Amino acid sequence: MTINGQAANQLQVSPQPQIGWATIRPGVWLAGGLVLVFLLLFFALPVARVFITAFLDGDNSFTLGHFSAFFSQDLMRESFINSLYVAVMSAIFAALIAVPLAYFTVRFDFKGALLIQTLGVLPLIMPPFVGAVALQLIFGRSGTLNLLLNDAFGFTLPIMEGLNGVIFVEAIHYFPFILMNLTVALRNIDGAMEEAAMNLGCKGWRLFWRVIFPLGLPGFVAGASLVFVKVFDDLGTPLVMGQTNMLAPQAYLRITQVGLEDPMGYVISVLMIVFSICAMVISARALKGRDFSTLQKGGGSIQRRQLSPLESALAYLWIGVILLITLSPHLGVLLLSFAKVWSFSPLPDAYTLEHYATVFQDASGMIQNTLIYCGLAAGLDVLLGVTIAYLILRTRLPARQWLDWVATASLAVPGIVLAIGFLRMFKGVNVPGTDVLLTGTWVAIMLAYAVRRLPYALRSCMAALQQVHISLEEAAESVGANKMRSIRRVLVPLMTGGILAGFVTSFITAAVELSATIMLVSADSQAPMSYGIYLYMQSVAGRGPGAALGVLAILVVAIGTYLSHRVVEQTASRLAPRKEFSS
Repeated sequence: MTINGQAANQLQVSPQPQIGWATIRPGVWLAGGLVLVFLLLFFALPVARVFITAFLDGDNSFTLGHFSAFFSQDLMRESFINSLYVAVMSAIFAALIAVPLAYFTVRFDFKGALLIQTLGVLPLIMPPFVGAVALQLIFGRSGTLNLLLNDAFGFTLPIMEGLNGVIFVEAIHYFPFILMNLTVALRNIDGAMEEAAMNLGCKGWRLFWRVIFPLGLPGFVAGASLVFVKVFDDLGTPLVMGQTNMLAPQAYLRITQVGLEDPMGYVISVLMIVFSICAMVISARALKGRDFSTLQKGGGSIQRRQLSPLESALAYLWIGVILLITLSPHLGVLLLSFAKVWSFSPLPDAYTLEHYATVFQDASGMIQNTLIYCGLAAGLDVLLGVTIAYLILRTRLPARQWLDWVATASLAVPGIVLAIGFLRMFKGVNVPGTDVLLTGTWVAIMLAYAVRRLPYALRSCMAALQQVHISLEEAAESVGANKMRSIRRVLVPLMTGGILAGFVTSFITAAVELSATIMLVSADSQAPMSYGIYLYMQSVAGRGPGAALGVLAILVVAIGTYLSHRVVEQTASRLAPRKEFSS
């Protein structure tokens, strides 16, 4: 590209050529400063405090002794190996579920393919620790499946025993990450590549393994790395299943039982962050230097092929079994919420509505807390998301890209690590004007939700702002509107779709957050639904009300997901170019 070409591109993406920091508006400096203070105060510094504490001894001098002590303890080494083992095996089993499901629904033409893909995403709308309880009732030692197998064939399957149970639950819950990414990647493959391979005699399994799957590898790697990170950081599922010999439960137990001064909790936190980042880096390097680009997309994707009647029957049977297994947590939670007695029997012996009455009587405050915390966190996220997006795309604020990088980095920080950072950073800090500790209020929970979900809202706001041309703001300013008025009356209304989508995404993902919640809730009156479900599930008598509360949480998330899709679809249709018909 020539120098003139580069200059032309810069003029195209830059709203106003500005020279020097002095030409930047004071409002831009103020907005950037406020965002930076928020990110430093509630994300960077708490996480940095965790890192620093892990490398300091009692007299605040540098040491690696805590890491040496960590690896010298059998329990810690076992927890470290178990976490890696569960994360890797969960990613493998999730791939075994997702890859055939994505390939069959994209590659072959049969009825219900879209419905199958939609049902395949449903596991994401339920917290995995809620599904763990339901899966124990269905696949556990005395669960439905084993009771039927024992009666019919005289043997049982140890599906939910030990770490295998955690792997089973995590794979069922997180396989949609691979399914969604791989489906999109397969749809973007140029159909000519497949036809060329078939003309050379490549068919069947060889065609898939040597041509189709390698071209869809970016989607698979992206999904598998997400599964690894989510499983490696998950706290609720191992706790509910009694598997405390993993890193996240050990960090929780060390901080809550030994105290904030115990260095092992910080060492575990550092290891969890490092391995989460390593998973992302390895996934990026695995694709580095390879070319997956094709010349055609959309309509030129791989051709759907017809199955014979026998092949269709086998495909439906296999997909039906997969969907039955993956949706069994939802079915189990629903049955448990209405079950009066469900023990040592394939199905509940009697049904009741008492659990829902108990939830509405005792836990209505939890539902209200969830709506308040998640609503405020999502509102704060879209405010920060719009501000950061505007600073990056519409201004020349120095180092503005760092705001995006710091905000997005929260994806790699487990919720329990952020909560430990909050407790350490704000230890002894009172709410201004009161004698109440900041970490003893619900504000800390809401801020943790906002920080953890900021990347989702930021991406939605960035995409929405990129679709609004700068000339619309300039037109408003040319007729007398000042900068703030043009933003408020022109820019924000045009970004409404992306802002709402970011709000809903942030809200529904915060509603099922447990890792940070379980560390920051200091009183039952502050508990949101996710914490309430966890408390109920700790006793056999509380599993019915816990399942009822879980069903209500699923409904909240499902409604939010539906609204998010509706908003995105309506926005896309509104922004799509309209066809003009000549008379």
